Amino acid sequence: MANVHSKLSEIDPVWDRIIQEGEEAIGHEPLLGGLMHSCILHHRTMEQALAFRIAMKLVSGEMSEQLVREIADEAFASDHTIAAAARADLVAVYERDPACHRFLQPLMYFKGYQAIQAYRVGHWLWNEGRHDMAYFFQMRISETFGVDIHPACRVGKGIFLDHAHSIVFGETAVVGDNVSILHSVTLGGTGKEDEDRHPKIGNGVLIGAGAKVLGNITIGCCSRIAAGSVVLDNVPPDTTVAGVPAKIIGEAGCSQPSVSMNQLLSGSSS
Repeated sequence: MANVHSKLSEIDPVWDRIIQEGEEAIGHEPLLGGLMHSCILHHRTMEQALAFRIAMKLVSGEMSEQLVREIADEAFASDHTIAAAARADLVAVYERDPACHRFLQPLMYFKGYQAIQAYRVGHWLWNEGRHDMAYFFQMRISETFGVDIHPACRVGKGIFLDHAHSIVFGETAVVGDNVSILHSVTLGGTGKEDEDRHPKIGNGVLIGAGAKVLGNITIGCCSRIAAGSVVLDNVPPDTTVAGVPAKIIGEAGCSQPSVSMNQLLSGSSS
């Protein structure tokens, strides 16, 4: 049985496709040969490639690439859900972003994908009680990608951060599975209160650009938050909210807003 599990663990269609696309990229642009080899073709698994990519992005004069890479390798080896979530995130980007035409792109070029994978390592550090190192990861992720996610925040899988500029998730925020979030979104508090003070985002939610979701409130599954909205109250499932402050303006319009990525409000009924 152990041999069967070993064989199954070697089957990775996502990674196989990334390798193929990396080889094709070199054919189209030979000058990228060194980059593709160091980031993709040199590695045996997607986990190794992710650890290397995270290390190359977070490296600084304060922390060497080798140390960051060792931490990421340890996280992937200790918690296999991190790598599973990374694959789900990658497929989510490919399926939802019309600018993404290859599995290769999120891993190599999209800072939203890279930032959420680096956060997952920081979250693992937090859960291991290594809070100072987790804070270091948070700092470097913010400095490098413009994405500030507290390492204690809980984030599900199948996450799509589109453009990922000026995104903030607070310490007690929770983000469910299959959520799509556009740039300049804040999941924040409403003051200096301690303890549980940040939003809880249900599965399948779509949050438009510039939206602010504030306080210990619940955003129901498969709901939509329109761009620029300020949400201060609970949002029922399968609804669309818009405005400052946000109000319910109709139904979500489809069963999976985060997948359809439809941000037009014309289909909502009042």
